[in-house]
Amino acid sequence: MSARRHIVLGGLFEANGYHPAAWLMPGAQDGAATDIGYFRRIVQTAERGKLDFFFLADTPAARTEDLDAWTRAPLYMNMMEPITLLSAIAGATSHIGLGATASTSFYEPYNVARLFASLDHISHGRAAWNVVTTANDYAARNFGLDALPPHQRRYDRAGEFLGIVQALWDTWEDDAFIHDKANVRMFDPGKFHALDHQGEFFRVRGGLNMARSPQGQPVIFQAGASETGREFAARTAEVVFGTGASMSEAIAFHQDLKGRMARYGRHPDALKVLSGVSIVLGESAAHAREKWAAWQEMVHIDIGLMYLKTDLETDLSDLPLDEAVPEHRIPEKSNFHQVYFEEIAGLIRQGLTLRQVCRRYNRSKAIFYGTARQIADQMEEWVAAGASDGFMMALPVLPDSLTDITEKVVPELQRRGLFRTEYQGTTLRENLGLARPRNRHAPAG
Repeated sequence: MSARRHIVLGGLFEANGYHPAAWLMPGAQDGAATDIGYFRRIVQTAERGKLDFFFLADTPAARTEDLDAWTRAPLYMNMMEPITLLSAIAGATSHIGLGATASTSFYEPYNVARLFASLDHISHGRAAWNVVTTANDYAARNFGLDALPPHQRRYDRAGEFLGIVQALWDTWEDDAFIHDKANVRMFDPGKFHALDHQGEFFRVRGGLNMARSPQGQPVIFQAGASETGREFAARTAEVVFGTGASMSEAIAFHQDLKGRMARYGRHPDALKVLSGVSIVLGESAAHAREKWAAWQEMVHIDIGLMYLKTDLETDLSDLPLDEAVPEHRIPEKSNFHQVYFEEIAGLIRQGLTLRQVCRRYNRSKAIFYGTARQIADQMEEWVAAGASDGFMMALPVLPDSLTDITEKVVPELQRRGLFRTEYQGTTLRENLGLARPRNRHAPAG
């Protein structure tokens, strides 16, 4: 089937896996987070499974408080800078897309433009940038601030930031470098276009010192689920990591987001919405649920409370674990992850105990349980119902979860004609079925 029609499958990778107890599993490798050989082996496995992309989330900060709790599930406490890591991985792969987060709050546009254009050249056209505004004050304090600016203000900056980056990616027309040795002309000066930008947040006057990259522009990822985030995505994103722990929620998100695109002159096919999902394989759905429950039992209650404190932006650890959480403890609003905040608030409003809220909170990701056939059934059902164009799979336990997907789920999807058997193109854009952007300065035609 064509690149435009196959189910998109991307992987969200953390060294040992995204489950809080992943590092405690018997197969977990100590020191994996800083072992480039380990990451190369992992991404090669993903590429053998023909996954669309390998993605690294990031935050430019370590936690500096509550370290006794964070030591029990040390997410982001030991990790390499993602663009550097992806550059090192690129040479060990040839087709799989390579995506990473970079914050518009703590970078300058020129840095991001140059870094991702470089990754696109190094990988021969497989780079993607996840545009985020950052959602924790640990990062703010690393950069001289006491706290993050307000949510809307961060998105205002992000919009200007992204526009500058994309303009810098168009500094050079595609055929600007002519290598005319006879006339001693490396490039055509008429095809160089300096940027002169003066805006509310940035002043940039100059051009990118690098030829236009293989994709024209790296693919733009986003994950914002707030009202502001959705509007930003509808205007600018090419891949969005969708929310919704149920199919009905995912359908609503998918329809809402694609329904906003027309006012920006965009066709719905120009955006892929990928539902966030964790996949747990077993000999049956019941067996898979037992596996997940066993993993959940390994999560120390301290880290459950810490996740609630981070995402609800209030500390509930003073409350009894086995009594319902009072609704008045829900803050009036969030300045960080809006969708995570609403998920926790919803669990509290159900009258659950604090322990139950800790166990059930899953950061708005669906969980698919079952055999390979049952997992494929769920994926097929979601896509057919218009819930998503594919899936952003948060791999719970590595390497086991990835092996299950590539060796069991992918072959079942291929048997049904729902997923590629070979990569169709050489760039991430080609494999996602996304158009290569025309340089804004090039003649029409």
